[in-house]
Amino acid sequence: MTYHGLTRAKSTVAALLCASLLGLAACGPSESSFPGQPTGQSGPNNPTGQERESIFGEDGLKLFGGAADEENVGGSGIGVNSFLWRASLDTISFMPLASADPFGGVIITDWYQDPKAAGERFKVTVYILDKRLRADGVKVAVFRQNKDEDGEWVDAPVGATTGLQIENAILVRARQLRINTIEAQEQN
Repeated sequence: MTYHGLTRAKSTVAALLCASLLGLAACGPSESSFPGQPTGQSGPNNPTGQERESIFGEDGLKLFGGAADEENVGGSGIGVNSFLWRASLDTISFMPLASADPFGGVIITDWYQDPKAAGERFKVTVYILDKRLRADGVKVAVFRQNKDEDGEWVDAPVGATTGLQIENAILVRARQLRINTIEAQEQN
């Protein structure tokens, strides 16, 4: 290839690259990704059709607290209700933690074996579902395993009310924490 042929090839590639970039720039967000479908309706990226929320919630991310209102007394930088979060950690504090995500509101314990109940162990996952202190703002999943004759851990059924009892204990503790916070604020 000659010098002029190489220069012409470089110019052609540069022109194609510029045209491609301009074409992509023109493909910015539009009112609708699909003809006849308004924004916020269901589609491949929004199968439920509900308006999407930010991962940090309606109020955004508050790292250093914010204005406390009646619903969120004792606000914090976490993405869920702080009373439910602290109450959950208090209630399952006897179990070793495997993971705790204060922004997503998920607490996962590691397997816990009661020294008095050899051959049986439990694992708990707590989901905090709301920013408000509500009875339906917490959900608990309990997993149980027993040792079989070979010494292997085998999944076993959990009592129907076990998760509910832990949820109730968390709610009672959360209410206590909220009352203590309100009383402390009134004294100041």
